Amino acid sequence: MLIGYHASHEQFPPSRLLTLAKAAEDAGFGGIMTSDHITPWSERQANSGNNWAWLGAALAATSLPFSSLAIPGGWRYHPVVLAHTIATLAEIYPDRLRWIAVGSGEALNEAVVGNGWPDKTQRNERLLAGTEIIRALLRGDTVSVRHPWFAAEDAKLWSRPARSPLFFGAALTSATAAWMGPWADGLITGKPRVLQLQVAWATNKEEARIAAWQNWRNAAAPPDCLAELKLPRDFDAVTRGMAPEEIEDVIPLIVHGEELLALIGAAGSCGFEEIYIHNVSLDQEGFLWFMAREVIPYLTSDAQNK
Repeated sequence: MLIGYHASHEQFPPSRLLTLAKAAEDAGFGGIMTSDHITPWSERQANSGNNWAWLGAALAATSLPFSSLAIPGGWRYHPVVLAHTIATLAEIYPDRLRWIAVGSGEALNEAVVGNGWPDKTQRNERLLAGTEIIRALLRGDTVSVRHPWFAAEDAKLWSRPARSPLFFGAALTSATAAWMGPWADGLITGKPRVLQLQVAWATNKEEARIAAWQNWRNAAAPPDCLAELKLPRDFDAVTRGMAPEEIEDVIPLIVHGEELLALIGAAGSCGFEEIYIHNVSLDQEGFLWFMAREVIPYLTSDAQNK
């Protein structure tokens, strides 16, 4: 089992997040996962650096493997441009861009380019078409295709990695997971099983509760809102009525190492092979200190390096 650190672009400026990535390596994490947002989930989070520019700096500054979410449906990034970006990073840093999790996107991030926001059926069609273009280009194919939403004409990647990253499916529903299963290399969650574990860490439960409620109560938004709401203030509005006492229903509150070790153990017993821990508290330095002393030393070396 690989225990990874989730680098939250929505919560921290890119410069601080780079420092945190280096600190996560020093703390003993086995990898780092990032998301690809242009907009945060909440106005309180107040950040969202460019994931792909940041990855170039983070890969250079550390020796850890990285994984990232990406949206190949042709809104912010044409699939050819996204393939070019992925290939360049993977060629510079062989085998360190481990997997790309592809999804159909959220209006929060993709509708900003002003091309509208179609229904889920079309978004899935665009997702699969874009992923097929990226995979073909990474194989070395010359691609000429025309879809209703985007096209490629004699597209070719002239600088490619020796090995392509894997492409995992990012699914919010069981129906999407079943649709992705036949063509994805893995699922979040699925084959192999990868889990993003969100927790709120602090030195006492009340601080952890307030940190979760202030920083990440968007986790309580109804699932059908996640892809449709367009602005951070919309997510703030749908969770405005949530009391701090309710946040533990969606985000575990962590104070002691054994609490997090129990969550990791439960996930491991379900067959998860990679767990990326996202501490929603703003005290990341304290959390990394906690992980280095109370959690990571009690994980077996086999679990970290498998």
